Amino acid sequence: MPIRPENRWLYPIDWRQLSDVIRFDRAGARCEHCSRPHMRRVAHLGDGRWWDAEAACWRSAGGKRITLKGDFILKSVRTTYVVLACAHLDHDPGNSMPGNLAALCQRCHMIHDAAEHRWQRWWNVFRLRAIRDLYEDPRVTRERGAR
Repeated sequence: MPIRPENRWLYPIDWRQLSDVIRFDRAGARCEHCSRPHMRRVAHLGDGRWWDAEAACWRSAGGKRITLKGDFILKSVRTTYVVLACAHLDHDPGNSMPGNLAALCQRCHMIHDAAEHRWQRWWNVFRLRAIRDLYEDPRVTRERGAR
């Protein structure tokens, strides 16, 4: 995932090299949670199950081999292009120890960061309301609401 400009100073100066080591040397260009391959288009069912073309088998959301027993319709198979990102497991970009980093595909990264994203949405709404309360004239707000 791209680094926001306001957070750039939190990352080490050699972040690109560190990210490459984690994604390609340690993880072997595969997601460390589900094993999806980097820079490949994979077929998936939308619930985490995906087709591993190299091993010619279906895999679960955790990367384990599974067999499908006709519980899916061929129309439900979709494809996605997988790109690995280096994720901070504790959500602290200042903690770039190798044990705190993981190579994750988009799906696993979004699942891992879901709680953080919910909190960020709440914080943005709270911040905007607080700014509005500071700078808006309550008399104007009441007049608009009365119309």
